[in-house]
Amino acid sequence: MEKKGLFSSINVISVVIPVVVAILLGIRTKLDLGSWTQNLPFVNAVINSTTAVLLILGLILIKNRNIAAHKLVMSAAFGLGGLFLVFYVIYHVSNQSTPYGGEGLIRYFYYFNLITHIGASLIVLPFVLRAYYFGWNRMDDKHRKVVKIAYPIWLYVSVTGVLAYVLISPYYSF
Repeated sequence: MEKKGLFSSINVISVVIPVVVAILLGIRTKLDLGSWTQNLPFVNAVINSTTAVLLILGLILIKNRNIAAHKLVMSAAFGLGGLFLVFYVIYHVSNQSTPYGGEGLIRYFYYFNLITHIGASLIVLPFVLRAYYFGWNRMDDKHRKVVKIAYPIWLYVSVTGVLAYVLISPYYSF
């Protein structure tokens, strides 16, 4: 695929995925996929935790010029991002949203964390897709340039996702 076509595809994917997720989240009638789906928020918190660790490890590896290990670790983080998305959608099409029950300052902190997490997750996708493409194809200058944007946002999304889970998990009613 030509680069122009590839980047057009990245742009389309970066818009279509959030729109489809928003539509699926808006469906009021939930699918009965079984009680196993109630474990998915925890699974996604583990995925986000692992992704954060892999991102930090990937940075260490590239600083030490271990490109092969860096590629492997970042590919694992990228794959976990896809798995997270699948599990996130499965959970939300089969379970009602859980309202946050905290009060006082922690409530404001939770919503600030959640809103910035969601916002950052919406903008990071095209940067991660480009970074992955450039890195995999050893377009090092372009990779470094986009990673300066993608990396901190992706790490923020991973960490704040775990924090959102920790804060809301006491209010799950399974």
